[in-house]
Amino acid sequence: MRKAIELGKLEIRFFSPIDYAEGPKDVEDYLYGGGEGMLLRVDFMVSAIRDAKDWLKSAPVFLLSPAGKRLEQKDIIEISKLEEIIFVGGHYKGIDSRIYDYVDVEISIGDFVVSSGELASLVVLDAVARLIEGVLTHKSSAETDSLYHNLLEPPLYTRPYDFEGKEVPKVLLSGNHNLVALWRKEQAIKRTLLFRPDLLEKAKFDESDRKILKKIVKEICEKFGDL
Repeated sequence: MRKAIELGKLEIRFFSPIDYAEGPKDVEDYLYGGGEGMLLRVDFMVSAIRDAKDWLKSAPVFLLSPAGKRLEQKDIIEISKLEEIIFVGGHYKGIDSRIYDYVDVEISIGDFVVSSGELASLVVLDAVARLIEGVLTHKSSAETDSLYHNLLEPPLYTRPYDFEGKEVPKVLLSGNHNLVALWRKEQAIKRTLLFRPDLLEKAKFDESDRKILKKIVKEICEKFGDL
């Protein structure tokens, strides 16, 4: 993110509900109807959102919440195409439910809870920033990451060639770029099949990819029997 900011491709501003209250403790209150925990008040949160909207008039407002749509890489790619974004993060037990009238989309970084929405916002922002043109030295680096095409990355290696008897696969030292590309595609499909088979349902396979998958399944069946 620092590189994106230094390149002038990313500008970030923070709007805290505390700035609209008399003191830090005024932004939270007990739950109507009783219950454990504290809740962020809607009035100060909306004041912060309105000032953010004055700065970014056309920006959609994303609320980070465990109840939101669980983000996938394809969602990050779409978000990265937006010129302006506003993220709203909760704290404590969350935000007064009337906040939903002031946000456009509710999103989640996963089925778990962190201590504050700022952390979740930073995760999304980092994932988005690295896709901005010019931020990464090589754009193809992001495009070959795990999940970008609904496949996991193949195994990756660097020096030393031999570490405690574990050698780098010889195909990677062959100098034959076509063989290397084929090996990596096979390994990516195999790792995805073994560890994240759910992703294969979304992957866009051509005929050669399907042949690779059939070959891998055949090899597994020959080794372990029919699955």
